Amino acid sequence: MSTSADIAVQPAHVQAATSRRHAVRLPRIGHLRRFLVPVLLVVVWQAAAQAGLISTRLLAPPLDIAAAAWTLTVSGELPYHLLVSLQRVAVGLAIAIVAGVTLGLTAGLSKLGEDAVDATMQMLRALPFLALVPLFILWFGIGEVTKIALVALGATFPIYLTLFGGIRGVDPKLLEAGRILGLDRAGQIRHIILPGALPQALVGLRYGLGTAWLSLVVGEQINATAGIGFLVMDAREFLRTDIILVGLLVYALLGLGADQLVRILERRALAWRPSLVRES
Repeated sequence: MSTSADIAVQPAHVQAATSRRHAVRLPRIGHLRRFLVPVLLVVVWQAAAQAGLISTRLLAPPLDIAAAAWTLTVSGELPYHLLVSLQRVAVGLAIAIVAGVTLGLTAGLSKLGEDAVDATMQMLRALPFLALVPLFILWFGIGEVTKIALVALGATFPIYLTLFGGIRGVDPKLLEAGRILGLDRAGQIRHIILPGALPQALVGLRYGLGTAWLSLVVGEQINATAGIGFLVMDAREFLRTDIILVGLLVYALLGLGADQLVRILERRALAWRPSLVRES
């Protein structure tokens, strides 16, 4: 074991490496503190259920939820429904990204495009989401198309709005500097406008992912025969609150996991930003 005297006589680069190894351990402890309150809440919840303060019929305790999740996983039922839900979100989100980016670029890069697109998008965004479900059923039936269309519609708006706002929020001084340096319109879009709008666009992608999962909850209640939403609705008929909470927990973990993936993408894509360099 190294002592302080041993470290003192080590070369400078070895001391720096040793200091970095010790430094990286501290933030991990800080991250663990974030989970302290949720763990305490689960412990209190379990204790209250065992003491009879919470009706297990109305709200299953954490141990029962864990047992139900294990049973569903071992039987293969939970992985099957999870895969179906992931496929619906993946297809719907892909459609939303294509539509949102296309519309955002059209409205953001051209005044004529803004006049043609933005007012319509703002009106559609203001419509109650659930009010569109009957129309979607009439148009697309009660199959997979309706479920995917709901996911795509819900995720398109945040992607469009943030990209449009990011493009219009680019500093005009940067555009003027580009013109002075001889950049044409295509060069300004490629080297100034799109990189400047990228942070906002990634925020929109995070919002779009969250909205996609919320839309899926609605979609999977429409005559579904598979999916996490179907699993929850089927458990409701039998008053299985443990399975219902397993489904809700899966939705929450999927949303959190998707958000973390976008955060990783954000760190890599925006590594040039000083704030992100300092964080890493």
